[in-house]
Amino acid sequence: MPPLRRMKIPAIVAFILIAAILFWSSSIRQQSAQGSQSVGDFYDKTVSALDKEPDVPPSGKTEDDEEVTRAMAERLKKAAQVAKDNANAKAPKPDPPSSLVGVGSAAEGGRSVAGRKKFPAADSQEPIKESQEDHDAEVELNNILKKSPIIIFSKSYCPYSRRAKGILLEKYIIDPTPFVVELDQHPLGAKLQARLAELTTRKTVPNILINGVSIGGGDDVAELDTQKTLIDKVKDLGGKKITDVRLRPIEDDDHGLK
Repeated sequence: MPPLRRMKIPAIVAFILIAAILFWSSSIRQQSAQGSQSVGDFYDKTVSALDKEPDVPPSGKTEDDEEVTRAMAERLKKAAQVAKDNANAKAPKPDPPSSLVGVGSAAEGGRSVAGRKKFPAADSQEPIKESQEDHDAEVELNNILKKSPIIIFSKSYCPYSRRAKGILLEKYIIDPTPFVVELDQHPLGAKLQARLAELTTRKTVPNILINGVSIGGGDDVAELDTQKTLIDKVKDLGGKKITDVRLRPIEDDDHGLK
């Protein structure tokens, strides 16, 4: 049997180990309980604090903030419109049509812009002057119309002119006698014919005028003669200026005039 002293030493060591294990286990349980209590206290405090907070709109803005935002947006909109109006007012206006001419045109004192020539202001432009030849033709035409109530504008080589002159000058007796203007022999013939075209819309010859009214050309006069209405036409348009109009008597070798 072992001695008692040897048995006491292991027993003491075992007791110390058991006591240490129990103390360590107790300490761990105490710390765990304290941790759980701390987490629970933090949760309870957080929930309580949130319950005490005033209600906040979901958007995070108050009604006053929304009103301020709307007012600011309205002011920005008005400012943008004012800026747009000012920009339009300051924008350069297009040149008036009268101040521009086609590409390649020349104008003294003008400034070239994008291939165009710009004239000075419209009020500083001089009106287009009538050429001296045009003026002379106008004066000459007025003088011709005073020669007789009936004017035959003709060309000496034209067969239609020859036909009209034969009817009005040879087949009929008309007083005052119709006045003949041979345009191909007149120094202003081309200008006179152009002016007649503007006034009567007839560009060819002959052009027969009675008191300034054109009755047509050679074919028209021949038709009036054939229908025996030429005398009435002359009297109607000539009025009191025509003192006599009748068929010329035909001479007969045996019996004279008939």
